[in-house]
Amino acid sequence: MKTFFGFALADSMFAGNCQIVRRKLTVEQVSERIAQGVEPCVNPSHAATIAAMRDKFGLDVAIPATPPRVCLGSGDSVIVMGVRGLPRLTDRHEYSHEEVAQATFEFHEYSVE
Repeated sequence: MKTFFGFALADSMFAGNCQIVRRKLTVEQVSERIAQGVEPCVNPSHAATIAAMRDKFGLDVAIPATPPRVCLGSGDSVIVMGVRGLPRLTDRHEYSHEEVAQATFEFHEYSVE
């Protein structure tokens, strides 16, 4: 069983017909899962979002040079951090403390049964 960590879902992550269970996670649960080992499926363009997650929650995941191709099978899952309220970074490379404080962060795990 593999657990991935990312910021979005894609239909291509799920092979064939499958049943998916979605559940909300607390920051503490995410911290425990990261400590147990997750495979990050983020890319270098997510560096500012990971920095915001690190600053706000003390959570950190590595940014792989090349994100893995995710294909979830039975028993696998992906933890997704959803963020609302952070602006797109078009002319800079980090978020201000005020922007991070005003944003909403939620964590959900999508598991394949």
